Amino acid sequence: MVATVQAIQVWESVLEQTKSAQDKNIDPIVWAIQLSSSLNSAGVSLPSTDLAHLLVSHICWDNNVPITWKFLDKALSLKIAPSLLGLALLSTRAIPNRNFHPAAYRLYMELLKRHAFSLTSQISEPSYPKIMKSIDDVLQLSKIFGLPVCEPGLVLVGFVFSVVWQLLNASLDDEGLLELAPEKKSMWLTVSQDMEIDTPDSFLKRTEHQERLCKVNTTMAIEIIGEFLQDKVTSRILYLARQNMPLHWGSFIQRLRLLAVKSVALQNSKHITSEVLLQLTSDKHRVLSRKCKTISQEFHAVISSGSLMASTGQCHGATCSALWLPIDLFLEDAMDGSQVAATSAADVLTGLVKALQAVNGTTWCDAFLGLWIAALRLVQRERDSSEGPVPRLDTCFCMLLSITTLAVANIIEEEECVLPDENESDPTNQGKELQATGMCRKNLVSSLQMLGDYDGLLAPPQSVRSVANQAAAKAIMFISGLKVVNGYSECISMNDMPMNCSGNMRHLIVEACIARNLLDTSAYLWPGYVNARSNVPRSLPSQMPGWSSLMKGSPLTASLTSALVSTPASSVAEIEKIYEIAINGSNDEKISAATILCGASLVRGWSIQEHTILFIVRLLSPPAPADYSGTDSHLIGFAPFLNVLLVGISPVDCVQIFSLHGSAPLLAGALMPICEVFGSSPNVSWTLPTGEELSCHAVFTNAFTLLLRLWRFDHPPLEHVMGDVPPVGSQLSPDYLLLVRNNQLASFGKLPKDRLKGKRLSRNLNFSPEPIFMDSFPKLKCWYQQHQECIASTLSGLVQGTTVHHIVDALLHMMFRKMNRGGQSLTTTSSGSSNSSVSGAEDFSIRLRVPAWDILEATPFVLDAALAACGHGKLSPREFATGLKDLADFLPATLATIVSYFSAEVTRGIWKPAFMNGTDWPSPAANLSSVEQQIKKIIAATGVDVPSLAVGGNSPAMLPLPLAALVSLTITYKLEKASERFLVLIGPALNSLAEGCPWPCMPIIASLWAQKAKRWSDFLVFSASRTVFHHSSDAVVQLLRSCFTSTLGLNPVHICSNGGVGALLGHGFGSHFSGGMSPVAPGILYLRVHRSIRDIMFMTEEILSLLMTSVRDIARSGPPQEKLEKLKKTKYGMRYGQVSLASSMTRVKLAASLGATLVWISGGSSLVQSLIKETLPSWFLSVHASDHEGGEYGAAVSMLGGYALAYFAVLCGTFAWGIDTASAASKRRPKVLGAHLEFLASALDGKISLGCDSATWRAYVTGFVSLMVSCTQAWVLEVDVDVLKRMSKGLKQWNEEELALALLGLGGFGAMGAAAELIIESGV
Repeated sequence: MVATVQAIQVWESVLEQTKSAQDKNIDPIVWAIQLSSSLNSAGVSLPSTDLAHLLVSHICWDNNVPITWKFLDKALSLKIAPSLLGLALLSTRAIPNRNFHPAAYRLYMELLKRHAFSLTSQISEPSYPKIMKSIDDVLQLSKIFGLPVCEPGLVLVGFVFSVVWQLLNASLDDEGLLELAPEKKSMWLTVSQDMEIDTPDSFLKRTEHQERLCKVNTTMAIEIIGEFLQDKVTSRILYLARQNMPLHWGSFIQRLRLLAVKSVALQNSKHITSEVLLQLTSDKHRVLSRKCKTISQEFHAVISSGSLMASTGQCHGATCSALWLPIDLFLEDAMDGSQVAATSAADVLTGLVKALQAVNGTTWCDAFLGLWIAALRLVQRERDSSEGPVPRLDTCFCMLLSITTLAVANIIEEEECVLPDENESDPTNQGKELQATGMCRKNLVSSLQMLGDYDGLLAPPQSVRSVANQAAAKAIMFISGLKVVNGYSECISMNDMPMNCSGNMRHLIVEACIARNLLDTSAYLWPGYVNARSNVPRSLPSQMPGWSSLMKGSPLTASLTSALVSTPASSVAEIEKIYEIAINGSNDEKISAATILCGASLVRGWSIQEHTILFIVRLLSPPAPADYSGTDSHLIGFAPFLNVLLVGISPVDCVQIFSLHGSAPLLAGALMPICEVFGSSPNVSWTLPTGEELSCHAVFTNAFTLLLRLWRFDHPPLEHVMGDVPPVGSQLSPDYLLLVRNNQLASFGKLPKDRLKGKRLSRNLNFSPEPIFMDSFPKLKCWYQQHQECIASTLSGLVQGTTVHHIVDALLHMMFRKMNRGGQSLTTTSSGSSNSSVSGAEDFSIRLRVPAWDILEATPFVLDAALAACGHGKLSPREFATGLKDLADFLPATLATIVSYFSAEVTRGIWKPAFMNGTDWPSPAANLSSVEQQIKKIIAATGVDVPSLAVGGNSPAMLPLPLAALVSLTITYKLEKASERFLVLIGPALNSLAEGCPWPCMPIIASLWAQKAKRWSDFLVFSASRTVFHHSSDAVVQLLRSCFTSTLGLNPVHICSNGGVGALLGHGFGSHFSGGMSPVAPGILYLRVHRSIRDIMFMTEEILSLLMTSVRDIARSGPPQEKLEKLKKTKYGMRYGQVSLASSMTRVKLAASLGATLVWISGGSSLVQSLIKETLPSWFLSVHASDHEGGEYGAAVSMLGGYALAYFAVLCGTFAWGIDTASAASKRRPKVLGAHLEFLASALDGKISLGCDSATWRAYVTGFVSLMVSCTQAWVLEVDVDVLKRMSKGLKQWNEEELALALLGLGGFGAMGAAAELIIESGV
């Protein structure tokens, strides 16, 4: 109470002292000195917030005279009162009353110009937090701007923003423009609500005297706004507000643009123009640099590089086309038919291209051109490849003309479409339809025009040459003025085409883009697009067969159906028409429609492929008819129709096309009910119109084998798991596919990217979002559990007298009936699995009229008995193989159990080996030596040391008994379309099993199959060569080393000394040259090997080690440090030295890009997570011998090594998680990224002792942060603000203020205050 009285007395004394000085007209400096002395004596700390309140209250408005304003100015200048608080207090009085007190408004603005731009001294005051709290209380900034906490820096940003905004509102109001603003209400008082009572004379006198002053004030206020936007410090503070207060900034910008367009005062200003004002607030105006000049020029030379002006047909070394190397690797890896992906390749490719465009710092034209070239290279590598049961050209063209164009469409639509989730809070986006005026679309046009220069890549393979010619002819017809309709391509023949009409793959790409509305027909007019304008046919056939006939209402006759099967639909409307027939037509029409959907429209209907896939999936789950009242599932009645679909999508290319479009989970969800129903039904049959018999077992087999191909069913669920990171693909299982399927349907339309996709999809498609689980399919679940148990453990005993027991004996009797007729009987008794026997005279066929699931349940026991009999000599190998074939022919679905059972038995290793001598078992002797030599040639050509391939003198070739039985079974199949879907089921499983067996099991199997299928010889030899890497980690490391040296052109001994994409991936594999198998590029071999590597955890460490080795080799291949120093002293030396280092940086970036891609492809986001959280921190903590080598290259190696690691880490992150939040994988990014930056911050704080070279560490930190702020701004928002502040503090200690500021500037609301303070402290 006493203190309060004393405080009141102090301020009463100050007021009296001020009034006395005012009356005596004392010099303001004298007043200020006396006042300061008095306050010090009274124990008042300066600057005093109470004094600011007192002086402003004293002036407004009873003492609004010049001397009091001078007192206030001196108090602010001498820091007796806080200047910012004084300005805040004045703004609440001078601005609303500016019409009545224009002179005061003018003086307020003069004080504003004098004190508002001197912020450095303000934040250094001990009372800075208290002052900011007082300003917040006065202006209510926390309430207005929604500041989460009253942090001084945040209030400071709000203060600067509010000052400019108040001046803007006042200026608009002065010119009568405020009413034109969308939001009429102002957050601050613009006009005083207190009425002044004046006489008419005084009003007229004020109008005449003060009108000019008011106009001058308006102009001055606008000029001060311009000063705030131009000043180095305040402009950056305002930019922080722009980044972190989008809603308020949008409203502010609307008013500012209104002022720029309508203001007369602005037009009369001599210091600023409307153009300058608009430029200062435009989207292109960036006052916070994203590329910080404090980082080495060499680093930024690489960031800004990326033009694709160099030739990219087969690019060499670190040329510009190598920027897109990750795309080449991804496309090639996606071609591996042994793995079905659960996510869309288009979505992955979209994220990959966006990441590379950001990190490479290129234009979208260059990015699109790099994408097209990579996809074309894929096709060219595959055009003459060897035959084999793997995806081929149809899948390649799906990648080029469907997946790639979908990725481009995603990127363009993301730019052009306003996404409500991202822009609903930004008033400046209201009513806008396009964003950035479609620059990506324009860049697409430019890229396709430039693509015409790459003739070597555009030559079409024979299979699509006629389609390419038709595309070119379509353009010529358009140019000639003829109306081109979809039916034209159906009826045109080569004889009708114009002279010299030679189409290429650019014509196919352009047609694919036009079909997806990415281009229009103006593309036909591009210079050089077509090369013929004469001899154009002037009339088209009067009757157009095919799709045009269908659309005109023609019925589905046999001839029309045949035409539609062989010709792809060209529009969604056409495929919708077929879908409607498949739903509502007669039974025959439905089957015809199903046949058409699975024909050319699925394989080559690139512009409507995803629609065709979804229609097929939807048709696999037909609804029950309205009048259906049966007790069995209604699906039974659709058996012929469903079987046509199942058989139609079974070819290897079709399954891979489903995989590329990310439809495998949806397909699995549609197949499971079919398997459950038809596998549970007795084996009834139907007679088809063709006379063929169709049984429940056949439908079940076709659905079941197709379902199994959607995951690696022959492997245990946790195969190859080392540590806590599973390899890519091991997570695929029926449960996982259903989980993905449920998530896809539940979330579809909720994410912005899904809403964009939804606009493309047919409205006829309707999928139920209801989730389904394995529990919905008890028979399938039971089989899957038995399947896992069969792989993981020995078979449990067979219970006598059960249904399973009877089926087992019936199957054994069927398989070995010739043996039974010879007086011997093979039953469960002979296997030891049971003590019962069944008379051979009994009719076993009756017992086999059971559902397929029952047969599958009995199959492991059948195989157990047969294998035991063969192993003990009771059954000859030939009888064994024949019996297995009979079992597989009876129910082909049993192939799955045969594979899993024999795989488990091989793993147990309890069986004696089978001698492949040509008598008991087939012999590989005829070509085994040749196969071994070709394997040696393949492996040696990659730079890998070849192990001894000798079998061991004259000893016969041997295989484990179960493996011998399995390979003997497979070679009994004919290479025909009917058996293809079974071979592609067991073939990969056979390869995988053989890879895990001792050498030379795989060469023996390759030899046996090569004898049967000579045209598959190259494929089989190539597959066998991969076994070396399965058995030897050292061989994998050597292969990886070969990938690095060939890409970088560091090893002229192997493959190609020029390096680049051509050296890494070559021409695929096959007998392209005389003399047999051509060498296989190391990249191709690694992409076919990495999925079978057991321990993927060691991959990150090895790739990291190879990356750093490559950096040293790159540094040593350039001029040494001493030579560079000498060169810098010459006239052109500095320039030469910079070019040399920049060239080295480009190659280092290529090495980092290769390493990051290999990590990502090998282990996905899980391996990237391990790298970021564990491997990299461990590397920095360790001491490396290479760090202490010193010598003439030491400094360059350290710097380049740090930058290489920065690129490596950031690229890994962008590949796995994306640069934004568009992908689901981005949800895992904050935790991993936060942990890594916490490590960096702790090291910068000195809490962690590092073992690596300090120059390497500094280069890594600055490089990593630079890439984040320039390429992955969304990442920064996910990092804890305290970590960002610690990071910026450490960077500031390295004199990296620009970089520290850029980091904080992107840190969101929480980091805005710290960023503002750093701006003021450093003056940057």
